[in-house]
Amino acid sequence: MSSTQGNGEHWKSLESVGISRKELAMAEALQMEYDALSRLRHDKEENRAKQNADPSLISWDEPGVDFYSKPAGRRTDLKLLRGLSGSDPTLNYNSLSPQEGPPNHSTSQGPQPGSDPWPKGSLSGDYLYIFDGSDGGVSSSPGPGDIEGSCKKLSPPPLPPRASIWDTPPLPPRKGSPSSSKISQPNDINTFSLVEQLPGKLLEHRILEEEEVPGGGGQGRLLGSVDYDGINDAITRLNLKSTYDAEMLRDATRGWKEGRGPLDFSKDTSGKPVARSKTMPPQVPPRTYASRYGNRKNATPGKNRRISAAPVGSRPHTVANGHELFEVSEERDEEVAAFCHMLDILRSGSDIRDYSLTGYVWSAVTPSPEHLGDEVNLKVTVLCDRLQEALTFTCNCSSTVDLLIYQTLCYTHDDLRNVDVGDFVLKPCGLEEFLQNKHALGSHEYIQYCRKFDIDIRLQLMEQKVVRSDLARTVNDDQSPSTLNYLIHLQERPVKQTISRQALSLLFDTYHNEVDAFLLADGDFPLKADRVVQSVKAICNALAAVETPEITNALNQLPPCPSRMQPKIQKDPSVLAVRENREKVVEALTAAILDLVELYCNTFNADFQTAVPGSRKHDLVQEACHFAGSLAFTVYATHRIPIIWATSYEDFYLSCSLSHGGKELCSPLQTRRAHFSKYLFHLIIWDQQICFPVQVNRLPRETLLCATLYALPIPPPGSSSEANKQRRVPEALGWVTTPLFNFRQVLTCGRKLLGLWPATQENPSARWSAPNFHQPDSVILQIDFPTSAFDIKFTSPPGDKFSPRYEFGSLREEDQRKLKDIMQKESLYWLTDADKKRLWEKRYYCHSEWTHMNHQDALGLLHATFPDQEVRRMAVQWIGSLSDAELLDYLPQLVQALKYECYLDSPLVRFLLKRAVSDLRVTHYFFWLLKDGLKDSQFSIRYQYLLAALLCCCGKGLREEFNRQCWLVNALAKLAQQVREAAPSARQGILRMGLEEVKQFFALNGSCRLPLSPSLLVKGIVPRDCSYFNSNAVPLKLSFQNVDPLGENIRVIFKCGDDLRQDMLTLQMIRIMSKIWVQEGLDMRMVIFRCFSTGRGRGMVEMIPNAETLRKIQVEHGVTGSFKDRPLADWLQKHNPGEDEYEKAVENFIYSCAGCCVATYVLGICDRHNDNIMLKTTGHMFHIDFGRFLGHAQMFGNIKRDRAPFVFTSDMAYVINGGDKPSSRFHDFVDLCCQAYNLIRKHTHLFLNLLGLMLSCGIPELSDLEDLKYVYDALRPQDTEANATTYFTRLIESSLGSVATKLNFFIHNLAQMKFTGSDDRLTLSFASRTHTLKSSGRISDVFLCRHEKIFHPNKGYIYVVKVMRENTHEATYIQRTFEEFQELHNKLRLLFPSSHLPSFPSRFVIGRSRGEAVAERRREELNGYIWHLIHAPPEVAECDLVYTFFHPLPRDEKAMGTSPAPKSSDGTWARPVGKVGGEVKLSISYKNNKLFIMVMHIRGLQLLQDGNDPDPYVKIYLLPDPQKTTKRKTKVARKTCNPTYNEMLVYDGIPKGDLQQRELQLSVLSEQGFWENVLLGEVNIRLRELDLAQEKTGWFALGSRSHGTL
Repeated sequence: MSSTQGNGEHWKSLESVGISRKELAMAEALQMEYDALSRLRHDKEENRAKQNADPSLISWDEPGVDFYSKPAGRRTDLKLLRGLSGSDPTLNYNSLSPQEGPPNHSTSQGPQPGSDPWPKGSLSGDYLYIFDGSDGGVSSSPGPGDIEGSCKKLSPPPLPPRASIWDTPPLPPRKGSPSSSKISQPNDINTFSLVEQLPGKLLEHRILEEEEVPGGGGQGRLLGSVDYDGINDAITRLNLKSTYDAEMLRDATRGWKEGRGPLDFSKDTSGKPVARSKTMPPQVPPRTYASRYGNRKNATPGKNRRISAAPVGSRPHTVANGHELFEVSEERDEEVAAFCHMLDILRSGSDIRDYSLTGYVWSAVTPSPEHLGDEVNLKVTVLCDRLQEALTFTCNCSSTVDLLIYQTLCYTHDDLRNVDVGDFVLKPCGLEEFLQNKHALGSHEYIQYCRKFDIDIRLQLMEQKVVRSDLARTVNDDQSPSTLNYLIHLQERPVKQTISRQALSLLFDTYHNEVDAFLLADGDFPLKADRVVQSVKAICNALAAVETPEITNALNQLPPCPSRMQPKIQKDPSVLAVRENREKVVEALTAAILDLVELYCNTFNADFQTAVPGSRKHDLVQEACHFAGSLAFTVYATHRIPIIWATSYEDFYLSCSLSHGGKELCSPLQTRRAHFSKYLFHLIIWDQQICFPVQVNRLPRETLLCATLYALPIPPPGSSSEANKQRRVPEALGWVTTPLFNFRQVLTCGRKLLGLWPATQENPSARWSAPNFHQPDSVILQIDFPTSAFDIKFTSPPGDKFSPRYEFGSLREEDQRKLKDIMQKESLYWLTDADKKRLWEKRYYCHSEWTHMNHQDALGLLHATFPDQEVRRMAVQWIGSLSDAELLDYLPQLVQALKYECYLDSPLVRFLLKRAVSDLRVTHYFFWLLKDGLKDSQFSIRYQYLLAALLCCCGKGLREEFNRQCWLVNALAKLAQQVREAAPSARQGILRMGLEEVKQFFALNGSCRLPLSPSLLVKGIVPRDCSYFNSNAVPLKLSFQNVDPLGENIRVIFKCGDDLRQDMLTLQMIRIMSKIWVQEGLDMRMVIFRCFSTGRGRGMVEMIPNAETLRKIQVEHGVTGSFKDRPLADWLQKHNPGEDEYEKAVENFIYSCAGCCVATYVLGICDRHNDNIMLKTTGHMFHIDFGRFLGHAQMFGNIKRDRAPFVFTSDMAYVINGGDKPSSRFHDFVDLCCQAYNLIRKHTHLFLNLLGLMLSCGIPELSDLEDLKYVYDALRPQDTEANATTYFTRLIESSLGSVATKLNFFIHNLAQMKFTGSDDRLTLSFASRTHTLKSSGRISDVFLCRHEKIFHPNKGYIYVVKVMRENTHEATYIQRTFEEFQELHNKLRLLFPSSHLPSFPSRFVIGRSRGEAVAERRREELNGYIWHLIHAPPEVAECDLVYTFFHPLPRDEKAMGTSPAPKSSDGTWARPVGKVGGEVKLSISYKNNKLFIMVMHIRGLQLLQDGNDPDPYVKIYLLPDPQKTTKRKTKVARKTCNPTYNEMLVYDGIPKGDLQQRELQLSVLSEQGFWENVLLGEVNIRLRELDLAQEKTGWFALGSRSHGTL
């Protein structure tokens, strides 16, 4: 149906909720079908009704005057094409001809002002009309003459025009009722109510309380049967497609801002009928039936009536006046109502004196580590509007913020007597956050961040009264009622799964029509019964395709019909010839249908229901502990079975079990095996009682009933032998869990519908999910629990004060030892069943051993394996001491733990909401984490309520801010998707167009905070700084304009197509590791950047400035740069030319590299290549893109791509050592790694708890305990620190010696070459910037003067080149290595043909490549090369590469102060003077009759006589040892004077007394193969001089037969 008039606004609004025009047309045609059937029945039964002496079973309300009627005379002129089933043409509002005026309403109560049900205009083009007769007129509804004669007829009145659902017309006043202005008119689109039943009446129903309209008997003709399957399908699609897109969300938000509900469209209530092409499916017109006694005296004006039927079958509860469908709020759900009440209490409990402070984002505070004490000074710059110049203070980290404010106020105010320091705050420049006045400066994370990266600390002094308060809560916010409905509608909900009241009332209308026809029929009962069956099927299909046994039994009383054959039940057709028998059948059927409606409303999140909430509460309560009966229930059937199962499976059965915390309480029970049954639908019927051998009084409160549906697959054709049947394995098809006790601790009773989750989604954590009503086609299980006259309520057992207490020391020593071992286990995950049994048996002895848990251990009690409410309450009480900063560290896990709560309200929910209300930073991240949880289908309903509760508590200002953030994220996601899907050549244009929409967003909203952090407030986009990355996901590189003019632009990466939740989790773990190290006094200088998922497959990542990937650094040395050792060191030297700067950068590199090695190993981060490892110019190294972790490596066939334990390559070691030989700094690096590793090992339980709580988050690589076991194995908590040190040292050696890592880097370099643009500028790796002829001056001559021997960073030769330039008389001298000359030549070859370049000396040399002779020969060859180079064609000689090469570097400027005199002919060089023989670092300890000697490092060994590095190893004896039996030795380290071993050498069975007479002899030797090993140094250590009660670690000097001392 197409629109020919109007602007189509209604179509847009309808399409925005997912309803297509085809479905709207189907719905309208459906209503017209019902109208035509109503007229047909009326004409057929009119005469019979007059002659019937008995009052009719169904009577119609006394009609009033039809103010919708039209002049008579043309009723036969118009016939509607059968496509609309002969519907009443008066329903076509535009069907008047141009010459006809509006109808005469003089005899009727006129419509409300402004309503015009018959607008002028020509015949609508929306419908096809057939003109019949000679005059060609247009037929109309019955005229006044017919109306007068119809007042006494028992016939339905003609239906009035159905106004738009969005724009409900006002109703005319009712006779004898209050004025129309006092009649409450529902403005909800889903309004369904019934009228009260009069005594003896079987069926009577009413939808809206409106003025009745007169009846009229339009002549209709039934041309065909109703297509109920099509009707059914149309209504199902109509209800299941009501989704909420972004446009609908914004409409709802605008309404909410204006004080209306999200679906309140009262702004346009003119009441004028709208053309059908612009409306939603119309509301069902009022069905007003007259009293069967023919008068209205007994009717109560203005009061709704209800449809009723006597209770039938096993209806456990009846309502005296029948059932009532009416509009409800969330209070109909008792649990939600109780949750709202809790919110009211929580919000009223906040004692807020100054509401403006609730809008502040406070800077995060962490306790200051010991090394940030008074001795650490800070240089702080404070800016203030009252001062023209900034103030600079030097203060220590322990100074409080208010002290700094006071010092600043001394400069801004002459008199401080009336100035309150508390009225001022300090804001970091560029961030919308504020330092906390009562905390120390050094405790703020912002200050710590500035100190880590040597960033100037710049603060701005502001008065509180001028601070933005747009996020602050108000008194009205806290006093408003806690309602969740409209806040749930503001969310981007998935598909709405419930039928609307309109659609259900539509189907009930049809059902009443068919029942009327069946009751009034004289014959042809099978056909009439078939139409009743079809209408019942339509209702049941709309109500989740459920057919209850009561409906089945009632339908079995009908005669066989085409729609439903019952071969086993042959009813005598003559029985139904008696009207009373038909009435009994209809009565039973109606009662069964209403029971189904009630069951549906109680099961699904419907917006209507059939009984007043609370009407079924029992006054009688029995405690469960006194109920000794067994748990039993009846498994009736599964509904809504996929038809494909009928051809794929057979022998269906259900396995039922009881579980508590993932443990089964008894053996599962199974139903019998059943096949498909076909009644109204396909279903599997068992109707079997399940009785567990467990008494109710022994059930825990959190007991779950778990049901799993199994079936045997049908064997393929040709393989139906008996052997194949026996080999078939039952296949799980679906599962569901439900608690046995509800939130009021009452045992479940009555009939329940449970949606099954597909078996593919089954995992241990998912066993806690709610029934699957998220998917519209989920299989539904029907279980009937017993009902009784009282509630069975669980009562908590008495507290521990009633339990006995025994002394732990009274146990046997063996029992004490075993219990202590159990209680010292690092994680609760590793408690075996035997451990738990022993703890339970000896629990009365353990009171003295159990203390309050710290918050790190208490997190483990929030996992699904601990469902007990008291345990979880205590866990929340223990974690209640968390600071806000610590809470943010663990917030993702706590949000996941909400899944494991049994009920909507819990101590954990209250804790999180309370903390979120008190801190905006917590509110911000809590919002986005809950919003991400909406995508989890198994828990989306719970997260919807929790998110609505958060929005209810946070206030209007913050709700509007969140709305802006969601709007911005949606706009960016749309843009990123468009850029990603576009062709590479069109991406730039699409990006520019999309950025214009982002600019419009900021033009409308002013400013917005980024989801990355509430401190990042931006006011616009900077298109010129925006681009995209040429990677597979094509992420956007965006630059936002900072609201703070003192801050820089905020640069972020927006990704679409990548799931960033794993990156979030990995960075969270690294951030916690970094905090642990800092708290222990070991700052590993980790780079922690923000990353946040804003939805599945999209999110934001913070960009780190002044950083490059290792690939870009390495390819400056060519595509094989990953095999070279110098790229990283040269790049750092280029960006840190000063010696102190470079040393600081190397120090940062050593610490950060060590931290990355530990973190990536512990978390099993894989897919490491040189494009996801980055290096800052300050030397900080960090990793990005954590797509694989916990050891899930990428595979090439059966080969793991990540072969090394972690990425530590020779070019990294080159930076650490200061060359290609190991140095003492490498010892420091190894010690840092081992120390950091051991510190993390002490917190094994914390990381296992945090990762364990994330098992249900849906990350594929973190789904079961095996993934946790990877972390457990990596941390090796069972090892001693010494063993762990040895272990990690071996990992370092393995990683450093891995060729696979470099090969992986090289392959990635080749793969990424396709992304490198042809216009990329070639640069020299050792030059920090590019120089040109114009900037440097033309070179007139170059000459290679000499070569010099160097020892740092490597031993070799460097060449001194004299450069002369025009217009200058002084020469400049530069120093270049042979490798740098070669790099120049290689890059020139990429720009110019080889024919334009001079030949380059060969690199290949026979013999020692660093010898004096080779250097001299190369000097002559290089001299000729550079002479020909500057005399080459101008495009070569004057190119930027040549002028950059010959431009002085910082190292050349340092060397210019030295004498340029040629070096003496003496070719000798002096060895650096150090300690003779070197030193060895040992760690010696004694425990349990064992002597432990840890050989750690050796430094400063001598070179061999031939000048080569030795191959050292350590050999020790425990003297006296005449038999040489105490010999121990380490492995051999190759070619190094500074080896690292970290090997433990152990002497067992050494009594402590013998140590006083023992002496340790340690020798360092160099392995010489077939020759005698060379002694490099020796030391003897007298053990009596060492206090071995404690571990002794230190350096011992190596000499010749010397005694060593610490």
